[in-house]
Amino acid sequence: YGNSARLVYSILQGQPYFSVEPQTGTVISNYIFTGLVLMYKMVRCPKSSVYAMAVSEDKVPGEEVGRLKARDPDQAENGLVDYRILEGDGMNLFEITKDSETQEAVIKLKKTVDFETKRSYTLKVEASNTHIDSRFAAWGPYKDTTIVKISVEDADEPPTFMAPGYNFEVEENAPAGTLVGRVHAKDTDIMNNPIRYMIPRYTDLEEFFTINTEDGIIKTTRPLDREAQAWHNISVSATEIGGHHQDAKVRVNIKVKDVNDNAPEFAAQNEVLVCENVSPGKLIETVSATDKDEMAHRQHFHFSLAPEVANNHSFSIKDNRDSTASIFVIRKGFSRMTQDVYHLPIEINDNGVPPMSSTNTLIIRVCSCDSKDTILSCNVEPFILSAGLSTGALIAILACIVILLAIVVLFVALRHQKKEPLIVFEEEDIRENIITYDDEGGGEEDTEAFDIATLQNPDGANGFLPRKDIKPELQYPMCPGLRPIGNSVDVDDFIKTRISDADNDPTAPPYDSIQIYGYEGRGSIAGSLSSLESVTTDSDLDYDYLQSWGPRFKKLADLYGTKDSADDNS
Repeated sequence: YGNSARLVYSILQGQPYFSVEPQTGTVISNYIFTGLVLMYKMVRCPKSSVYAMAVSEDKVPGEEVGRLKARDPDQAENGLVDYRILEGDGMNLFEITKDSETQEAVIKLKKTVDFETKRSYTLKVEASNTHIDSRFAAWGPYKDTTIVKISVEDADEPPTFMAPGYNFEVEENAPAGTLVGRVHAKDTDIMNNPIRYMIPRYTDLEEFFTINTEDGIIKTTRPLDREAQAWHNISVSATEIGGHHQDAKVRVNIKVKDVNDNAPEFAAQNEVLVCENVSPGKLIETVSATDKDEMAHRQHFHFSLAPEVANNHSFSIKDNRDSTASIFVIRKGFSRMTQDVYHLPIEINDNGVPPMSSTNTLIIRVCSCDSKDTILSCNVEPFILSAGLSTGALIAILACIVILLAIVVLFVALRHQKKEPLIVFEEEDIRENIITYDDEGGGEEDTEAFDIATLQNPDGANGFLPRKDIKPELQYPMCPGLRPIGNSVDVDDFIKTRISDADNDPTAPPYDSIQIYGYEGRGSIAGSLSSLESVTTDSDLDYDYLQSWGPRFKKLADLYGTKDSADDNS
């Protein structure tokens, strides 16, 4: 292949002991040595061929399209290769870089491609040695070229709108069904699938607009108010029918054109203050107006007095033809005693199409002023003072009325208030309950001393232990033929003594007998001794078991065992 296959020989080391024939490679020894080493260098240019690649139209810039590599059998730095694109119709769409590890050329996408616009591109790529030995430059060139053909593959793309955005206008108060505009999208793929249109609800929450799903025509669903919302910004979605159902969205801005449907009104609702001694012809106020509608160029408001006060003798108005008006006094002096407030109706016209007008009332209050026209007072206190009542007196009268009303309400509330009982008894509840004896022993009036917790836990009530009742040594029932015991105690005296002790002890609550049983039974193996659970008759009862209950129940055992003992003695 011409210069590409020529071999040139040279000695790298060993001079001046050896020489070599450049064309044949014959080594000539200038001296005699026992051994030699022959080293040579082969310089070759890279070889490449035609490459075919493909790229999908949905690829993004920066993605890899393909790779190619020039063959160079040289080693080390002599085998390094550089690549570049010389020419071709895809120079602006593709770029080439080199993989330093594999010495391959990497072709990447520089810009997006479109299958429907152009389906193939051709590039001419050059490969050259990075390092060229100047001694062998005459044997060059050490480079080669190849052709790269890149085909564009079709991809299922979303529909494309004919415009990046749409702006429409619709008149204010237009009836429902008014045409707003039309959006248009198409499927650019070969299949050219039909398109379905819709308005996402999140962009039109109040559903002011509707769209034809087939042709993209947008219409109103009801009249629009420019003063409430001048612009409506919605989105329209186009979805292909078939394929992968790709969709695209576009922004639609709708402006509501103004219609003169609002009447003008005062820019501020302020009272005008005028002195009683005001001079005729004095300017007391300059009023202005505002309109919710848009004002046309050179459009201004017109002011005039309402027909019913056109001939009044107190005030006049002058239209300044700049959307303001001046109010003048046309009489001498005012009196608050006669009239303290004047209402002046003023008619305002906006001169629009159609014209709109309204009547607004200007409130003028007469005030007391000093010699320098400084306002001193505009309230009604002078009239109250002339009647002989001051402000303090009126406040006192009102306070008395309020107090009397409060007393009457309180009295009525107390009359209707009922005292609720502390304990609610149910008619059907027949259970024996200690609560039903809460006042026993203390009397009906002794409600402070009674404490149910004391009866339930006498040991811990108020931090002291309950006293132990002294059990009376009762006289045993005398059996026939027996004499009374000499050391017996009279029960009546015992009870009176205990009552006296309880009445004179301020710390002792009115303990019931149930409390005594509760304390005496603590720590005992006996069961309940409550009289509520006892049998009403003593017939056929055996009390011998009381002898085994210990010394605390000895007295009780003696009392109930007397009859049996007497029988045994007899």
